[in-house]
Amino acid sequence: MRVLTVLVRFGTAQYPDAEAQIAGIFRRQLPSVERRLIVVDNGLPEDFEEGAGTRCVIGGDNQAREFSAFDRAVAFVGSDIWSFDLVHFATSAFNTLHVAYLPRIDMALLSAVARRPACTGHIDCYHHPVEIQGFRSQHWIRTCFFFMTPGDVKSLGSFVTIRDGDRYFSGDPQAPFRREASLSPRYREYITKWLVGDDIGQGVTWHSSFALTHETLASFEQKALTIMNEQLLSVRLRAMGCRLIDVTWAATMLRRRKPAIDWTASWREQLAGRDRDALVLPAGVGSLQP
Repeated sequence: MRVLTVLVRFGTAQYPDAEAQIAGIFRRQLPSVERRLIVVDNGLPEDFEEGAGTRCVIGGDNQAREFSAFDRAVAFVGSDIWSFDLVHFATSAFNTLHVAYLPRIDMALLSAVARRPACTGHIDCYHHPVEIQGFRSQHWIRTCFFFMTPGDVKSLGSFVTIRDGDRYFSGDPQAPFRREASLSPRYREYITKWLVGDDIGQGVTWHSSFALTHETLASFEQKALTIMNEQLLSVRLRAMGCRLIDVTWAATMLRRRKPAIDWTASWREQLAGRDRDALVLPAGVGSLQP
């Protein structure tokens, strides 16, 4: 199996061991994988290129953080993307917060999803649905570490959904979102609480939280835009028929193998069917697609 890894970073001052940690995962859990690595450094000029062959470093476009960097890597690799079975996307912060799913990634898992229209990673969710741009959604794939087929990557077109946040942000730290922005009140609340370090009801807080002030408003807007792009990426993937597959659930099913794996299982079924960190949510309206 051939896997293309795209690792996004902004310099190496923060998370300096990310590349080595990913290499360790492949060495321990996926030793037979033939791998090429493209490091997209959003702290370098976009025309920067260094290295060749199995590892290279290129400059990125930081306008939409990792999402525009993913686009940069896909454009850089060009038609060679079709020589890979899977494309692995990661950010340098992948090894923070919930990481228990990472050891479950092995050859059985990658072989099972390599020819399926699926985006495979860790599924996160809110306790209640949110709305953005008229779409109702409740769950998403964490974009710090996930796998897709080359066909789905190319079908997506761009990982960026929102590039300019002007129509969403007010410029006022007391009420950071525009009143007319296409975001539900609950989503505004979730985003704001998460970024300032409050618990949104799930018993966990963000590792890089900060107080919302005039001085931190730009950082708030950039991170909020990243959260919105992450949510909308999953909405778009589902809309094009690319299912979201949770790593822990898939590993659980592959180990049991009885009955045959239902790859159409809804996100609720997947989260409830994990053999660890299972999450059972009450039935109700969630996202537009299962």
